[in-house]
Amino acid sequence: MVQKILLSGGTGLVGSRIAGQLGSLPDHRLVSLVRKARGPGERQTDFDALLAAPEREIAQAAPDGVDVAICCLGTTISDAGSKEAMWKVDHDYVVAFAQGAKAAGARQLILMSAAGAGGAGFYLKTKGAVEKSVAALGFARVDLVRPGLMLGPRPGRSVLEAIGCAIYPFLWPILQGPLAKYQGIPVEDVAGGMVRLIGSPQTGSFIHLNKDLRRLARR
Repeated sequence: MVQKILLSGGTGLVGSRIAGQLGSLPDHRLVSLVRKARGPGERQTDFDALLAAPEREIAQAAPDGVDVAICCLGTTISDAGSKEAMWKVDHDYVVAFAQGAKAAGARQLILMSAAGAGGAGFYLKTKGAVEKSVAALGFARVDLVRPGLMLGPRPGRSVLEAIGCAIYPFLWPILQGPLAKYQGIPVEDVAGGMVRLIGSPQTGSFIHLNKDLRRLARR
């Protein structure tokens, strides 16, 4: 049975790899919502229009319906320009995407979040808030993906991310036990783990940390 997949954030670090993997799988049909469509399966999307009318915009983007929605949308305060602008992308756009996908028939939502979601600091508080918001929408299954520091080439990597990658080898010895969730993880493992979650039959809400993503990616 062909799985109808709706992806947002498909040009980002993880989303682009998910799109690449799905493009080679004959039993998956992908629609990727992007700001500027450049390739097959991509649909140019005005995310403010999506925010204003989620059901209408998703119905137009995926007229044959949706089985699984995957959301990799995300930004930082430095890239967005303010806390309010970041909240709009990381919370409001994500919730609108999820609402539209649910109305289009999606039974499963796979959401890219972050290790420590709901913790201290605006970024983690935003991730915790959006997890709660999408979990309340009534999907049969919600997969909350919480990777640690993602390791891989990224154009425009923030200063803090670059510093984190540089000092990561020195942090490894202390990132053990309960802190293992913050360890670095290759972006390919994150993307591969998310792809392998597609169509999981169990219902409910599930959290996936580094160890879970590594295991899934190697299945």
